[in-house]
Amino acid sequence: MSQYRSKKETTPGGRPQFGGKRSFQKKKVCRFCADKNMKADYKDFRILKQFTSERGKITPRRITGNCAKHQRDVAIAIKRARILAFLPFTTAVL
Repeated sequence: MSQYRSKKETTPGGRPQFGGKRSFQKKKVCRFCADKNMKADYKDFRILKQFTSERGKITPRRITGNCAKHQRDVAIAIKRARILAFLPFTTAVL
């Protein structure tokens, strides 16, 4: 009867194709929506530094937990801060 099994049940190695448990993480809350007094301002580079990687890249929404509106504001503020030399474009790699 094993010859009548569907391909979705097992793989050639005999292991289940869709194996393992999926772990779901708690949805992150936007910091700017939670605290109405906090704004993404290009002059406040200490806050903007939290939204950049160690290489200087802007971290995506799925990692930071920002909503779409505030992620756009953060990205614009980071780009302005880079132009005014408050934040580096990249890190110095030796």
